[in-house]
Amino acid sequence: MQSTRTTHRRRALAAAGSVLALTALTACSSVDDGGSDGGDDGGDGESMSHLAELQDAGSINVGFFGEVPYSYEEGGELTGATIELGRAIYGELGIDTVEGTQVEWNALIPGVQADRFDAVSAGMSILPERCEQAAFADPTIMYTTAFLVPEGNPQGLTDWQSVEGGDVTVAVTQGAIEAGYVEETDVDGMEVPDRQAGLDAVTTGRADAYALTGISLRALAEETDEPVEATEAFVATINGEPQIGAGAEVFRQDDTELLDAYNEQLATYLGDEAAWLEIMEPFGFSATEFPPEGLTAEQLCDPDQDLSDLADELGMDY
Repeated sequence: MQSTRTTHRRRALAAAGSVLALTALTACSSVDDGGSDGGDDGGDGESMSHLAELQDAGSINVGFFGEVPYSYEEGGELTGATIELGRAIYGELGIDTVEGTQVEWNALIPGVQADRFDAVSAGMSILPERCEQAAFADPTIMYTTAFLVPEGNPQGLTDWQSVEGGDVTVAVTQGAIEAGYVEETDVDGMEVPDRQAGLDAVTTGRADAYALTGISLRALAEETDEPVEATEAFVATINGEPQIGAGAEVFRQDDTELLDAYNEQLATYLGDEAAWLEIMEPFGFSATEFPPEGLTAEQLCDPDQDLSDLADELGMDY
């Protein structure tokens, strides 16, 4: 079980991890390297840290994908569950303005690496492969998987096992965790760039289902007039291992001061479910998506972490 699980964590999610090395972006901001080197001095001849620079400017630029309900623009305004939680946390740090740069999913981590923006706010799943490239805050949200299907769910899809080994084509977003599920299992998959393309694949019959997080697909089904529906969400079990879906804010690996400060403020919300829900409920989140006590990014970044044991420790049903 150990070797199977480790192989899955390192190889099966290659679609979600290997893309990180494929996109080369040129820095297009004046943000420094996130450490104590470079940057303006604070008036005493010493360099300012990245956190101090952000506090001095009073603003932070986050990379986002444009996915409802996590982070997107509406009426020209940046919003979403992860954006609003970030606004609250950054505000406590003295950074009152949150601006955004929208990029393709596969460009989010390369973008923060290249200083194109200061952090990533997209509900990105914490995976060992991604942790090799960037620093993840502790989980801000939990999520499960669902399928967007034609009305009536003609294939009767209920969980990942219901699409394995059958005559079912599943659309997945390029670089997303579901793309890794397809790679590891006997599923006929097709990659799409975004939610709209996933919806189109289902409505045109090119795919029987579109796999994504349950909360995203519920929002998509509600927004569209197309004859589709979202299935009940489930914890995907891949090769016998439950997949613990936890999303978080992402920073550069050397931006430890900003990461630590963010985690410190995040902890106040993770210790107060009512305060977390006040921000997240307007975007369709519920107590089901509230991170369980004790779950950390360190655990999910560990490629040798036994997910079954961790799920049992956290009391997760799968």
